[in-house]
Amino acid sequence: MRSPERRVALVVTAAGGIAFVVIALLLVPWHPVPGGTPAPVPADSVFGAEQIARAEEFSRWARVWSWSSLAVSLVVALVIGLSSWGRRLVDRLPGWWWVRIVLAVAMIELIGRIITLPFAVLLRRRVLDYGLSTQSWGGFAHDMVKHEAITIVVTSLLLIVLVGCARRWQRAWPAVAGGLLGVLVLAGSFVYPVVIEPLFNSFHSLPDGPLRTQILALADEEGVPIDDVLVADASRRTTTLNAYVSGFGSTRRVVLYDNLVNDVPQDEVLSVVAHELGHAKHDDVLTGSLLGAAGAVFGVGLLALVVGAAGERRHVSMRDPTVVPLVLALLALGTVLSAPVENGISRLIETRADVDALEVTHDADSFVEVQRQLALRSLADPTPPAWSQLWFGSHPTGLTRIAIASQLSHDWPDGSPE
Repeated sequence: MRSPERRVALVVTAAGGIAFVVIALLLVPWHPVPGGTPAPVPADSVFGAEQIARAEEFSRWARVWSWSSLAVSLVVALVIGLSSWGRRLVDRLPGWWWVRIVLAVAMIELIGRIITLPFAVLLRRRVLDYGLSTQSWGGFAHDMVKHEAITIVVTSLLLIVLVGCARRWQRAWPAVAGGLLGVLVLAGSFVYPVVIEPLFNSFHSLPDGPLRTQILALADEEGVPIDDVLVADASRRTTTLNAYVSGFGSTRRVVLYDNLVNDVPQDEVLSVVAHELGHAKHDDVLTGSLLGAAGAVFGVGLLALVVGAAGERRHVSMRDPTVVPLVLALLALGTVLSAPVENGISRLIETRADVDALEVTHDADSFVEVQRQLALRSLADPTPPAWSQLWFGSHPTGLTRIAIASQLSHDWPDGSPE
């Protein structure tokens, strides 16, 4: 790596890292619970012994298959990316440089998927055995193909931007590529709700009626303008309950699973909706997008430094498609290593949304029952291993969320929900 290129990479890495820290300090709720986050309530105060045992048995093997798949996929990516074998494979691919990038991404992605497919099948069988899915094997395979196609397209686009910038701007490419990828991350927040989500679910607006009226009233109370309240046909795929907010600005909408609307009492649905409106109130999607954009800039700078150092020893360059296996290996490793930071921030944001939901509804009973149903429907381990929660837990545990509800309700005027 030339000295000017190295200096640009160092500046880009520093700028992305500093931007990430500043955005996190300003926008992440580091102390989301008034009085501090309480310790989880005992599992046996919420669930029966048989419920706890069933959830733990399901989760134990689900973690085994998921973690095994992650470990194997990471090893495969590193073997292909850090050995000369991957470079030789890409070197034999035909076509223009950008065509070779697409073919290389597709080849490596499909190799990883084929090798980890047995773990996906084993996990899928376990989900079916425990009645957590209503989807056929054909539907499962169809969704997997769509997911792989989207992954290949998106990853190829990102790598074409990286390599194209390196080929066009030999010294300043980390700065140009970092800026472009940051913009693409922000643009993805607008595009995802209207392009990607409909590929996996069908949506319709929640019909006029008491539930829609109360949801819109909640939105007005929290000062949240929403584009729509949608219902997703999730019951054709899963028995678990869920809701989420996606997009921002003109694409912001609250999405409810149809089984949440149809199977859960209205007060409990409103508790879930209040949580989602809490996300919209604080522009959490925008916060995540800004953090993602800063992380992309940081990652591009770091990638330039690592690939530059590797190029001196292994004769690889960001200007050649043969760098694709190395970039994918570093991306896979970086994704795993950054998970604790990403999920730690996510848990804080989710906790703030819980607090907002409780404060706007003053209905701790419905909140607690929702957490029970969410856990029972998904067979979530009530007490997951601490390191697993730290590394992979994007939400607080259900028992922690119930403890928060209990703590906040004691501060209400009569010590109970209104």
